[in-house]
Amino acid sequence: MTDATTRPTTLAPGASLVLRVDGRDVDAVPRAGQCLRTFLREQGSLGVKKGCDGGDCGACTVHVDGVPVHSCVYPARRAAGRDVTTIGGLAATAEEPTADGLHPVQQQFHDAQGFQCGFCTAGMIMTAATFDDEQRANLPRNLKGNLCRCTGYRAIEDAVRGTENAETIGGCGTAFGTSEPAPASRGVVTGRVRYTLDVDPEAYPGLLHLKLARSPHAHARILSIDTSDALAVPGVRAVLSHEDAPAARFSTAQHELWTDDPDDTRVLDDVVRYVGQRVAAVVADSVAAAEEGVRRLRVEYEVLPALIDPEQAMVPGAPLVHPDLDAAAARVSRPEANVVAELHSELGDVEAGLAEADVVHEATYRTQRVQNAALETHAAIASFDDDGRLVVRSSTQVPFLARRHLARVLDLPMDRVRVVCERVGGGFGGKQEVLVEDVAGLAALRLGRPVQLELTRTDTFVGTTTRHPFRIKVRAGARRDGTLTALHLDVLSNTGAYGNHGPGVMFHGCGESIAVYRCANKKVDAHCVYTHTLPAGAFRGYGLSQMIFAVESAMDELARQLGLDPLELRRRNVVHPGVPMLSTAPEPEEDVLYGSYGLDQCIELADDALARGRARDVAAYGADPADATRPWLGDDWGVGEGTALSMIDTVPPRGHVAHARTRLRPDGVVEAEVGTAEFGNGTTTVHAQLVASALGQRAADVVVKQSDTDLVEHDTGAFGSTGTVVAGKASLAAATELAERVRVVASSLTGTAPAGCRLVPGGVEHAGGAVVPLAEVARHARAAGVRLEAEGRWGGTPRSVAFNVHGFRVAVHRGTGEIRILQSVQAADAGEVVNPRQCRGQVEGGIAQALGAALYEDVVIDDAGRVTTDIFRQYHLPTFADVPRSEVYFAETSDSTGPMGAKSMSESPFNPVAPALANALRAATGVRFTELPLSRDKVYLGMKAAATS
Repeated sequence: MTDATTRPTTLAPGASLVLRVDGRDVDAVPRAGQCLRTFLREQGSLGVKKGCDGGDCGACTVHVDGVPVHSCVYPARRAAGRDVTTIGGLAATAEEPTADGLHPVQQQFHDAQGFQCGFCTAGMIMTAATFDDEQRANLPRNLKGNLCRCTGYRAIEDAVRGTENAETIGGCGTAFGTSEPAPASRGVVTGRVRYTLDVDPEAYPGLLHLKLARSPHAHARILSIDTSDALAVPGVRAVLSHEDAPAARFSTAQHELWTDDPDDTRVLDDVVRYVGQRVAAVVADSVAAAEEGVRRLRVEYEVLPALIDPEQAMVPGAPLVHPDLDAAAARVSRPEANVVAELHSELGDVEAGLAEADVVHEATYRTQRVQNAALETHAAIASFDDDGRLVVRSSTQVPFLARRHLARVLDLPMDRVRVVCERVGGGFGGKQEVLVEDVAGLAALRLGRPVQLELTRTDTFVGTTTRHPFRIKVRAGARRDGTLTALHLDVLSNTGAYGNHGPGVMFHGCGESIAVYRCANKKVDAHCVYTHTLPAGAFRGYGLSQMIFAVESAMDELARQLGLDPLELRRRNVVHPGVPMLSTAPEPEEDVLYGSYGLDQCIELADDALARGRARDVAAYGADPADATRPWLGDDWGVGEGTALSMIDTVPPRGHVAHARTRLRPDGVVEAEVGTAEFGNGTTTVHAQLVASALGQRAADVVVKQSDTDLVEHDTGAFGSTGTVVAGKASLAAATELAERVRVVASSLTGTAPAGCRLVPGGVEHAGGAVVPLAEVARHARAAGVRLEAEGRWGGTPRSVAFNVHGFRVAVHRGTGEIRILQSVQAADAGEVVNPRQCRGQVEGGIAQALGAALYEDVVIDDAGRVTTDIFRQYHLPTFADVPRSEVYFAETSDSTGPMGAKSMSESPFNPVAPALANALRAATGVRFTELPLSRDKVYLGMKAAATS
């Protein structure tokens, strides 16, 4: 086989490129410097994805003469005369396609559900399809060029090895509690499912492309923008600046109540407040022309003093980020002191509680910025329908809130805006913002033509949002019997240049992190401050992971001082039914209930799993589990065990609303309409299962339509783990009502009382066991003038609580700081589990993402305010080799507030991981590490410092 990476090309510049793509001849002229990825997409091969454009993520993998290559760094000209295979043509290359017409590896990914959002899946399959047995035996090495942000890699390993793990946890009905495959499974593994920019060019005639000029300064006033050279670039149609933008201020953050976030942002501003902020938008016929236009802009700045260090934000005389902001109008606490929001509360008397304590722990903990790093970058296409409405196709978690935002910012009636999204390539909170839709919409309205904006990977690092970095000073005290006497948290959250999500993240972080513990004396002093740095935003856990790192580390230290097992100390202090959950107010949240309680089970499940792991070591190696060293590791390794727990409200506060509709079509097919977007959270599958269970159908036979503001009245969006417990409850209500209507119609058709009519797959069973097909029921209803359609609504209250407990056993090399994870376990209280395999995947994905944040990931900002980790190669996302195979266990509970007893379980698995790992490192090294990430150099230096102190 010819080596596709070295074979020379003789294609002359400007010459036509002739090659075969998926078995068809292609004859086209590539642009100068064009990569194979963009060339293939222009030829209609939309299964080839863009995740990085740097050869780092593998989403663009194709075969060139049978060899897998990253097409984003492979010049299109080098493909001359070659045979190129994409995911769309892979099945045709199989020696023995499966019965479903798939390549065997596509079938394995389908059967094992080796994906979540699916954006990386085509590349994964293309890489794995070339493996021989030897390569499959070493997946950590051979999958190193393919990244997945969602799954945690276990499902991918199962897929590559041809293993299925489709367990069932005893549920009820015909679909609930079973590991149903995602409805889009076949589309994902064949590359046919459509993401935001997977569109036919004919659908957007006259499409223009937008690129953004960004600020090189952390703080500056724009004095002038000379656009003449940019407008002289062939193909450039317009340059938009602050002079063309609406004057209205807003927040890019999206919540049901838009007043939850400060109005401190403009589409384009005449003052820039961080390096990377939008300065101007260039709109052109092509991406290349728009990029050249950006390079030719001449911007004159007045550079202003910048505040980079959040610790200096409230110091008198510090540079102000928003000196002219009206505090009341913008809903900002003290702009004159750079304070966006603050919280001060005390229950009991903390100083007295510390005085009566037998042991006290006091330390300062720090967490870093983490990028959401969804593989599909932010993107939108703004266009117009036949009625002249603005239609925005977007990669968003919140289509309905985005519509409301665009109407407000662009001064349009709500009914003149439609937002739609198909499948979204990951979100993790980062797409609970409006970061591209507004400027694309503005450009489309100005030019009267469709406009597309796709962020590069560097754009997402320097111009979107991250997790909020926190500084948390903890003082905690306990008596000899382990009873907590005091908890005091002094919190500083850095929201960056703009306050999107800043107040909510701070308040949420200070909530369940301490509400899970009974303690008579609790005090919180928290500030969320502005700096002239990249804005922070929503990220999985929404403030809880930062706070839980500090609180759970403190619990571990108290236990060690008392000589108690850390889990035992937690058992003695956690809340339980009948005990109020108190954090910063003297009374509990009135709508937060113990819908079910599985924390005690989770503690035992994790504890038992760790004990089994220790026993396995004894059986395998004959080692005493209490030994500080293990003979198979050597004397240079220390071992340790650590645990942590977390609690989370199952629905965000202050309203989360969903409307759903279910109908029986004339052909007898059940159709569900919902507002929630699918971005790997599994809501589509859950909606299908809930609707199917209520109607006695198979989940695979339910058609789900979603994430289009024309479909239903409203849906707050898929964030805060609400896809199941809010939108799912609305879908269940609609399906339950429809089931009753179907039984009534079937009763009139068969003469059997409604109570004697039972919905079964494909029909209604009545007296004597006869089954009337649903299509016949639908025809009878139509003839009788009965509409077999029902609606459901849910307002997000009352709310319940979910729990997670994580445990690690680790080994740490004393000479290098290397960490090896010997065992990783998590126990989760998800109520009745709707889809066991899918829920397990959410837990595994949360663990993997949390390990990245705990060990590697760090958005580094230098002293000038510049992000220096602006590509994946400089930002360590967990690879297959980095992620252990975690054991996942579910508590057996049934929630009184969730649909059919289910709870949320998307965000919460992330939260206890970092402190559990830090506690395991403490046990292995004797050192308390208080700053994330727990990188190898920090661990080495920490051990070295402890040895010399």
